[in-house]
Amino acid sequence: MKLFAPIIMLVIPVLAGAQEQAVQYQTTQLSETVYMLKGRGGNVAISAGEDGVFIIDDQIEPLTDQLVAAIAEVSQEPIRFVINTHYHGDHVGGNETISGAGAVIVAHDNIRQRMSTDQFSHFFGKTTPPFAAAALPVLTFNDQISLHLNGEPATAFHVPRGHTDGDSIIHFPASNVIHMGDIYFEGLYPFIDLDGGGSIQGTIAGVNRALKLANDDTKIIPGHGPLSDLESLRAYRDYLLEACSNVQALIDQDKSLAEIVAAKPTQKWDESLGKTWISPEQFVIFIHNSLQGIEHFTPIERAK
Repeated sequence: MKLFAPIIMLVIPVLAGAQEQAVQYQTTQLSETVYMLKGRGGNVAISAGEDGVFIIDDQIEPLTDQLVAAIAEVSQEPIRFVINTHYHGDHVGGNETISGAGAVIVAHDNIRQRMSTDQFSHFFGKTTPPFAAAALPVLTFNDQISLHLNGEPATAFHVPRGHTDGDSIIHFPASNVIHMGDIYFEGLYPFIDLDGGGSIQGTIAGVNRALKLANDDTKIIPGHGPLSDLESLRAYRDYLLEACSNVQALIDQDKSLAEIVAAKPTQKWDESLGKTWISPEQFVIFIHNSLQGIEHFTPIERAK
């Protein structure tokens, strides 16, 4: 498949009273109908064609007007559907406004459940209150669902206990594009939301499912990071497996969590991946707690 080279650069002026500064959006065309949009928050996919527009994820709430304006640079048609890859605010923040304009929000059953109730995170040390009713998905699924628009199906496949317990990867077979959501962080260590039902094992299983759908020409959109490909996704899977093996070996030696963190089992990748957001210590805790069946994050001070 031909990759469309032009990148549309859009800078939205700061709106009066805006809570966030203007964001520079980067839109890359991946096929005749599918685009990747980078801004602030999770990466967005746009499908635009004769049937209108639908998007995958909608970033953070304060920037929704800027996001919608960036999407309008691709197509002036209204947004008909939004598929949420999981429930975090940097991927569902635009739901309320965009649904208010007529879009249908689509997501896994567990996303609606979590967005409807208080969610406490040991990682952040705080509770996120329920989202407004208008932000909630109105069409939910338990395994997979397909939208048949703009000349091809786009199928969302549930990934059990991946980044959270409600993740989906979305496959555009004719365009040869996969949106991974936060199953895939390119260029930095992944955040595994243990409190949200996530696990390292499920994350790896989700990557393996995507690898079976992909080929050498597939354009792979990570939840965070630059546009990727089969080789990079395979390398991501391989280092996750190796890191798990390193941590499991220390568990098998009856090492405590503090001792495992101190042993630096991810040292091989810490310099390149551990300085953007998730620290090496946090990544080790994600792996350890997943492997031990501990369904919440352990604060670092308790792991030392």
